[in-house]
This record gives sequence, structure tokens and C-alpha cells, in this order.
Amino acid sequence: MSEQHPATAIDGIAAVRAMVRAPEFPDRDFPVTDFGAAADGTTDDGAAFRAAVEACHAAGGGHVIVPEGSYLTGPIRLLSGVDLHLRAGAVVRFRREPEAYLPAVPTRWQGVELMGYSPFVYAYDARDIAITGAGTLDGQADDAHWWAWKPLENADFALLERMADDDVPVAERVFAEGYHLPPSFVQPYRCENVLIQGVTLINSPFWQIHPVLCRNVTVDGVTVRSHGHNNDGCNPESCDGVVIENCDFDTGDDCIAIKAGRNTDGRRLAVPCQHIVIENCTFADGHGGVTIGSEMSGGVQHVYARNLRMDSPNLWSCARFKTNSVRGGFIRDVHIEDVTVGRVADQVLEIDFGYEEGDAGPHLPEVDGIHLRDWRVASTDAPWRLAGYPQDPIGTVTLTRFTVDEARSPGVAEQIADLQLTDVRVNGKPIG
Repeated sequence: MSEQHPATAIDGIAAVRAMVRAPEFPDRDFPVTDFGAAADGTTDDGAAFRAAVEACHAAGGGHVIVPEGSYLTGPIRLLSGVDLHLRAGAVVRFRREPEAYLPAVPTRWQGVELMGYSPFVYAYDARDIAITGAGTLDGQADDAHWWAWKPLENADFALLERMADDDVPVAERVFAEGYHLPPSFVQPYRCENVLIQGVTLINSPFWQIHPVLCRNVTVDGVTVRSHGHNNDGCNPESCDGVVIENCDFDTGDDCIAIKAGRNTDGRRLAVPCQHIVIENCTFADGHGGVTIGSEMSGGVQHVYARNLRMDSPNLWSCARFKTNSVRGGFIRDVHIEDVTVGRVADQVLEIDFGYEEGDAGPHLPEVDGIHLRDWRVASTDAPWRLAGYPQDPIGTVTLTRFTVDEARSPGVAEQIADLQLTDVRVNGKPIG
């Protein structure tokens, strides 16, 4: 699509939809029960899932059918041409033993490449893949499994970041057995034409839907409910062409977080996340509704969102942009329109250049061309909190037809070059 910036979200949405296509599959079915799945909830059906996927791929593609029932398995690796289809009443539960997710595979953990535990549903360098249906994927994470690793992550991640800074090859960054970096739940990696549709995800070990370095991704009608540590809902990272629509988010971290790699490793790859559509979604608990960053060193651009509904006293921010001079990167050409908000805890719009490390590096971020239009907010602490750097202010931010019925604190805007307020009302009074 053209790099000329659309004037509204609707224009951008049309352009992205024209470039993103969902995969199509031959009319061939491969029920996992035909390959030995017991569907009793206790037998490990991993071999049956693997055999069904391989047979479907070898036949030229089709649908791996998961009938109604309870299935226990380790990681499921999708291959080109395979639609993993969970029928209504199907529940796929993933084993809790970390060793079940070995050997290590190429993955990303908080924006840094490594060899780590396999994501629960994983694909690498595949085309035309899908997870569809009305069934449930249950990661079985809880305070005793996977989430308990949270206090142990910091030392391991610090070592991984040092290796990335020292340009250690990814194949030598092995963080699996003996380490404590939990895997993403669903991760297509370097894939093209990806569809995730209809399913419900619960009890995730880490980030929930995490496409990395993919092209043409559609996430449609998915329900995401998990409140563990870092349980972000949908995190496209360094992807080109993503549509997220008709989804319901209730999460322990950001609901949607658009990312592009972190620090040295993100700049090494230098792949932006771009041409993103978010439409007709609902948001309950979470740190942010629509978030960009903080892993954004490769840059994020051309993000178009509309017709969103947000409401929870446990939702921190509605639109959240977080970076610093260690992360660097850029955020530009973002349009978020037609948003209805009930309650939000802290602020409606947050742009924070002081996230985590703060102004501690030489990589000044660029945030420019942020446009919020047609917002109606019932209750919040503050309508906006915007903070750039004196030497690197936020660029243009526009708020148009933006109404906040109740704000307990005033909006704060520091170090911003161009804040444009048009038909903005807070606590019944016009501003700007």
C-alpha cells in the first residue's frame, strides 16, 4: 500500500484490508481421533496431534479436526497448509511440565531472539496456517505453574540482553532447560497468511497471541481471558499486515500490544510492525487497551483502529504508548476512532518516554502523528498524560470530538511540540 498517510482510520483500514488475505484450505479433514487421540483429558495425545498435522501437510493441506472432548498435549507445531480446527466442546489442555516444550526452538522473548521453550501452538517459516473453531485452548498456567517463574525471570533476561548486546549468535542464546523464560501461548514465527479465528484462550503461560515477523495475519472473533503475569492478549511483533477484529480481551497485562523488537536486538533486525487494523473489539481488564511498545526499537507505523468498547476499573489506560531512549524506534501515523469507554483507572491516553529505563540511552524515540477522534469516556482519573523529553518532544497529537464526562484530575502534557484539541470537553467544560 502507499506510504501516504490516510486522513482517517477508515481510509487506512480499507487500504490494509486490501492487502491482507486469510488463507484457504482444501476440503480435506484429518480428525485427531483417527490418529489415536484418546480425548479423555489424561492421556497425552501429543503424538496423535503431530501425526494428524503431518498427514494433513503431506496431503497438500486441509483441516486437522479436534472433535468435542478433552485433550491433553504438549506443544502443537503447525505446518504449511494446516488448519487446526477445534469444534464446539473441544478443550485442548497443555501439559504443565516445562520439559514437554523441549527441544528449544527459535522464538522471541520480550523482543529479543533466542532459542527457548516451544510456544504451546507454534509454527516456523510456514504458509497458509490457521487455528479456528469454537473450542478452547487451555494453557493450564497458574500460580504454581509458569506464573511462579516471574521472580526468576529477571536474571535470565538480563543475561539474554547482554548476549544480544555482545552480538552472540541466536543459535547460541539457549534459554530452555534450567532457565525461567516462559513461552508464548500461540506463536507463528516468520509465517505468511495466518488466521486465528473463533477460539477461546485461557490460562496462558506468557503472551497469548504473538505473531512474529509474519505477513498477512488475521485474528478474528477470538476470546482471550487470562490474568497471569505478562498475559498480554495479542502482540503482533515486526509484522506487516495484521487485522484484529471482533475480539474480546480480558487480560493480566496489555490487551493489544504492538511491538517491533527490543534495544540492540530490535535494531539489529530493524523490522517495523506496520499496516495494523483493530476493529470491533471489546476490552475489560488490562494495563492498556490499544498499546504500542515498549518493545518498539524497529518502529511501529500505520495503525488504524475504530469501533472499540472499553470498560473496567482494572483497565489502566485506553491508548498507551510507551518507550524511552534505550528502546528508541518510532511510532507514527496512528488513528484510533469511534471509541466508547465506561470506566478506565488512570488515563485515557498515555504517551510515556520514561518507561522502565527512562532517559538512559542515546536512542531518542520519535512519536508523531497520533490521532484520536470521536471518543466518549464516562469516567477516568485523567483524560491524558503526555510526557516527552526536553531535547526530544512528542510530535503532533490531535484529539477531535473527544468527551470525558468525569475526570478526577486534569490532563497533563509536557514536552510536546503540537497538541491540537478540537471539540474537546472534560467534566462538561470545553478545553482548547
